[in-house]
Amino acid sequence: MAGRTETLLPSAEPVRFLTDSGAAARGRTNYPTPDPELLRRAYRAMVVGRRFDAQATALTKQGRLAVYPSSRGQEACQVGSALVLDENDWFFPTYRESVALVTRGIDPVEVLSLLRGDSHCGYDPRRHHTAPQCTPLATQALHAAGLAYAERRKGTGRVALVCVGDGGTSEGDFHEALNFAAVFKAPVVVLVQNNRYAISVPLERQTAAPSLAHKGIGYGVRSERVDGNDPVAVLAVLTAAVEHAREGNGPFLVEAQTYRLEPHTNADDPSRYRTEAEAEEWRRRDPIARLEAYLRRRGHLTDTDVAAFSAEAEEFAESLRTRMNADPELVPLGLFDHVYGTPTPQLDEQRALLRAELETTSTPEALS
Repeated sequence: MAGRTETLLPSAEPVRFLTDSGAAARGRTNYPTPDPELLRRAYRAMVVGRRFDAQATALTKQGRLAVYPSSRGQEACQVGSALVLDENDWFFPTYRESVALVTRGIDPVEVLSLLRGDSHCGYDPRRHHTAPQCTPLATQALHAAGLAYAERRKGTGRVALVCVGDGGTSEGDFHEALNFAAVFKAPVVVLVQNNRYAISVPLERQTAAPSLAHKGIGYGVRSERVDGNDPVAVLAVLTAAVEHAREGNGPFLVEAQTYRLEPHTNADDPSRYRTEAEAEEWRRRDPIARLEAYLRRRGHLTDTDVAAFSAEAEEFAESLRTRMNADPELVPLGLFDHVYGTPTPQLDEQRALLRAELETTSTPEALS
């Protein structure tokens, strides 16, 4: 039993390939270095993703989005989680994974539809093999475990990757998902993005475990810790985790230690629970700057490449801004269409009240 436990344990220190400045870190890891072309793809996706994130944040200030949870500073996890999956694998995001969804190839306007206040998630989950962004904490972990088990039963070879925040690891659904996945060897990778605060609750108030990765051991789940601001390490560990699951070895839990540089959402004030000095310390570990420095040192990235990716990011943001500035076509009475299969008397009454109000203030199109 002791040997079995040792195979589940995460590394004594988070897996790291790069120093904070982007130089090669000393020491060896048990993971192969990702291919340079994959690292170039990751760099490009992070540059585009950060610009998308900044534009989405600006759209909230313009009233074009109801809310937006930024992932600035967490780009290595966002992009890495998308790039290690095949197009037919399944991805289960939280509300913060907008950059991952864009990296997965989903139309950015569709990505932002839910956050705009639409009644549906915006994109087609079946087409993209991507579940709707999940606002409740950790419920998506159960969905991912169940779907992964179904794929195993069908013999498709597909895996599921589910994202969870550090606060989500305190939810019962998270633990039920790990237990189910381990017992039935569901091919699911659980990526915990530990960004230090569950809205405003610091990690030390969240758990007494040695690390969040250690939470997998009691369920018999292989677990690992990784520097979540080191894109090379994130890609290396997640690639191994996906292979582990795809080969029939059951679930794999990865804790990525990272940091959310921006507020929890545009409605949050992080100065109430963390210091600017702490945030500045994490800015020095910027995942994009680290990967850029690493690729430049090895001749895999040039000034021309950097300029081209930056220009692409600006074009991406401009297109998004233009499309999001178009007013959506709203049908207020559609609010009642999918509440019940057979409308209740109370719902009919509410619909009639709204119709009466609209008849005095709206155009005929609003009543259709």
